[in-house]
Amino acid sequence: MTAVRDVDVLVVGAGPAGLAAAARLAAAGAGRIEVLERERRAGGVPRHCAHGGFGTLARPLTGPTPARPLTGPALARLLTDAAVRAGAAVRTGVTALDWAGPLALATVGPHGHETLRARAVVLATGARERPRAARLVPGTRPAGVYTTGELQQAVHLYRQPVGARAVVVGAEDVAHAAVETLRAAGTDVVALVTDRPRAPMAPLRAADARLRRGIPLLTRTTVTELLGHGRPTGVRVRRDDGRTAVLPCDTVVFTGDFVPEPELARRGGIALDAATRGPAVDGRLRTSRPGVFAVGSVLHAVESAATAVREGAHAAAAVRDLLAGAAGWPDGVPVTVEPPLRRITPNRVAPGDTLPHLLRTASPVTGRAALHIAQDGRLLHRRRLRPGTAVPHRTLRLPADWTARVDPRGGPVRVWLA
Repeated sequence: MTAVRDVDVLVVGAGPAGLAAAARLAAAGAGRIEVLERERRAGGVPRHCAHGGFGTLARPLTGPTPARPLTGPALARLLTDAAVRAGAAVRTGVTALDWAGPLALATVGPHGHETLRARAVVLATGARERPRAARLVPGTRPAGVYTTGELQQAVHLYRQPVGARAVVVGAEDVAHAAVETLRAAGTDVVALVTDRPRAPMAPLRAADARLRRGIPLLTRTTVTELLGHGRPTGVRVRRDDGRTAVLPCDTVVFTGDFVPEPELARRGGIALDAATRGPAVDGRLRTSRPGVFAVGSVLHAVESAATAVREGAHAAAAVRDLLAGAAGWPDGVPVTVEPPLRRITPNRVAPGDTLPHLLRTASPVTGRAALHIAQDGRLLHRRRLRPGTAVPHRTLRLPADWTARVDPRGGPVRVWLA
């Protein structure tokens, strides 16, 4: 017989967003806060990001930050400790299988099946990188083919050996993390390969520039086949002018193609945004299902850990209002973007929204473009962008002050560049 338990808030996912929400809720005395994590350890992706740069993220939850920059694993520990110290129950090795009611989830873990009923649910299920098969790259199924996350886990968590020569497919920011991990494992990087006309990033940070020094960057180039059996012997690449070549290697890392993990939201009938492929949310991170919130990379694959922490803390305030008896669960007005903009989050607008919107573009925007926001032909906001700020794999941050001018009974809000 399946056990049934009641909690006040159920958080699904113990990455930075879920842990931040849980820590804030528990510290505010919001009742019994329980976090479910299917992995054996809490902390999410930062657990296997051994590089620094995370030092400023823990301050809102854990007090003063150390003088030396935090690594990803150190951040994961700090966020987990903050949630536990505040009084949240963090349970690892537990998977949420399906919905068992409007605010109830069927789970399975070390102690068997259990149904958890809550007053509010926070989905923080994160994102994943699409592997080679999902990118339709032909070849056999040799060892030595990774996504960035798989590579980082193999090197930093499990201390597994990697090959001698690697090709990194991608040239965005996360590709630098792959290069750093490969070099930590003693692996030479043969090339970075991207089908874009230039590296899809803003100017490199000094640390990234040092990492990439001496590594060929092949733009307008596509990996068309993996060669070898048992382990790669090389990759076949094709330039956009039709020329082909073979890059000898024994390791291939596919980077940067992230997609949300919205399966639980989908199974619950929660509306998904067509552009992000994650749950559609308003500026208080409310989904279309009353009582259910969504935070972190499940909304926008993928933003920084700092963004995830901020969203978790922001959602905690909205959850507290719900638990305190706040009335209403607005549908919100849809927000759509036009090319070259690719997505916006939050992607619905409701009264009282304060969370800044995050935009991404599919291609670089040259010149002095301006961002326009309108509803039913009425201009709500216009802002000139600094040249070079609208590039792929970089976030445009849009304050929410314009949302007060949205008619909640009007049509969709349009966002475009001109």
